[in-house]
Amino acid sequence: MTEATKESTALTRKDFQTDQEVRWCPGCGDYTILASVQNFLVEAGAQPEKTVFISGIGCSSRFPYYMNTYGMHGIHGRAPAIATGLAAARPDLDVWVITGDGDALSIGGNHFIHALRRNVDLKILLFNNQIYGLTKGQYSPTSEEGKVTKSTPFGSIDHPFNPISLALGAEATFVARTLDSDRPHTAEVLRAAHAHRGAAFVEIWQNCNVFNDKAFELVTGKATRDQNQIRLRPGEPLRFGPENEKGIVFTSHGRAEIVVVAEVGQDAIAVHDAHRDDPSLAFSLSRLSSGPYGPTPIGIFRQVERPTYDEQMAQQLAAAQERGGPGDLAALYRTGGTWTVEA
Repeated sequence: MTEATKESTALTRKDFQTDQEVRWCPGCGDYTILASVQNFLVEAGAQPEKTVFISGIGCSSRFPYYMNTYGMHGIHGRAPAIATGLAAARPDLDVWVITGDGDALSIGGNHFIHALRRNVDLKILLFNNQIYGLTKGQYSPTSEEGKVTKSTPFGSIDHPFNPISLALGAEATFVARTLDSDRPHTAEVLRAAHAHRGAAFVEIWQNCNVFNDKAFELVTGKATRDQNQIRLRPGEPLRFGPENEKGIVFTSHGRAEIVVVAEVGQDAIAVHDAHRDDPSLAFSLSRLSSGPYGPTPIGIFRQVERPTYDEQMAQQLAAAQERGGPGDLAALYRTGGTWTVEA
């Protein structure tokens, strides 16, 4: 193929867009995430016919309609289960799950954690706006305690999930957080997640400007972001602040604490290592903040290698076939595998 031919067949973002009207509320952060994903797929050289987006229920779950790829709008919370079957049966496909804080962490909680612990080769993007947007503003599993909504008029008494902590507790092999408004950082995280073999989980803080506007303002706002964004950069000291004056240390008990660099010295500041097999320090980082209310890590918390579920399943099937040849389903039905229980 000549260079001229390559250029003429190169895909653009338009090749990943459909003719469907994008229907989110004006100003919704989902628009930015959609553009970021489409631009990333172009950069990654993805093929629409080899890419699949599977969603559950919620505002975020309209995503497959707007992607000119294969896709499925599933049922509430079950997207990881559907995606697991597809990834296992078709390892040649790039399988993505699009979900929200309500869809993934409420009715879909079990499917979510088991896809992660099994290390199924799929990418899960969780749009976290800390509210139920599609059903008009009820509290969600990530809403803060005391949150006043239509379903909690006296304030929520539920203790919220920390999605990063939950994913690390399930021993996900890739765990990251990014922001809908930071497109370069989103692209960087998507690039790493896409290259990862196994379950990659990315939490995206997404502003719902109708029912939970400015929920992430302390971390994303121009006046406060330098004080509150702790950027996780591989091999670099965990420092932040307008003048990089603050840092992170791990205590003798493994707890992450914020310190003033001038008081403890540069050598005391922890260096970020997402490739540690033990997720304990990554978990400690995730506990620095229970939400977007103060200094909060942004970036890749954990990135390790482990055999994937689909690879191990294929190996078992191949070994079974070598031992006994092709299976006979009809013969299996005739084996008489029944028992008589006598009183």
